[in-house]
Amino acid sequence: MLNVGLTGGIAAGKSAVAALLVKHGAVLIDADAIARAVVAPGTPGLAAVVAAFGQDILTPAGALDRPALGTLIFSDTAARLKLNSIVHPLVRAQAEKLRADAVEQAVIVQDIPLLVESGQAANFDLVIVVAAPLEQRLQRMVHERGMSVEDAKARIAAQATDEERAAVADIVITNSGTLEELQHHVDSVWETHIVPNNTHAR
Repeated sequence: MLNVGLTGGIAAGKSAVAALLVKHGAVLIDADAIARAVVAPGTPGLAAVVAAFGQDILTPAGALDRPALGTLIFSDTAARLKLNSIVHPLVRAQAEKLRADAVEQAVIVQDIPLLVESGQAANFDLVIVVAAPLEQRLQRMVHERGMSVEDAKARIAAQATDEERAAVADIVITNSGTLEELQHHVDSVWETHIVPNNTHAR
């Protein structure tokens, strides 16, 4: 089994790289998807978040109001750390269960947006960082995700810097061109770095 950590700043294109790795045969463990599941209505995770932040972070239907919570934590470092202390252990436990359930020969790619911030880089055989120029990331966040420029900048500032991510990276994939160019880059990474380390990789 080859354990690959995949990370990158918001709107750098990490999800696109994850999808391309899956096409090669990797098993994807998506930390964002797990993070949503562990705070779904009725879960102990959601109860813990409400206990920490109050009923105002719930929708009328009783689900987590992500925009409301996001506005709160991205402007308050202490609040963000408190949320992370609740959610990160739950996400790690579920990710470990999924990893343990995978076949022994698998290439496991764990897509973790906050891999650097949560100090998990040493847990992986290979760390891939997806990077893109700041202006491109801001454009994607504003034009494709509907964020304000101020909100986009705040979310970028709340994450690790490009330099901090590069410091733990075994491979940096720069996503500043077309999807075809990104695919060629991922293909090269697979053949050069993953296949030699996992004889079962296709």
